Amino acid sequence: METNKYLEQALLWCAVANYGILILWYVLLRLPHGWMLKFLGSAIKTTQEDFDRINLAGIVFYKVANFMFFLIPFIVVHFLNAR
Repeated sequence: METNKYLEQALLWCAVANYGILILWYVLLRLPHGWMLKFLGSAIKTTQEDFDRINLAGIVFYKVANFMFFLIPFIVVHFLNAR
């Protein structure tokens, strides 16, 4: 059971760290949006709409992956430890 506690804590901290990365991604996308578009748009010729669409798809994918790989296993391990 001790191992399950460590696993539970590790999954929780991984989820928290990944949500921190998501928040940072969102802030960097919203605050210096024009700078990000110029910086990345110079390497990849894209319109503002495509740039926003690509980033939104990346954020959604990252969020779903975080949910599937960290939050759901955390909930399962948490309920197993509660029994």
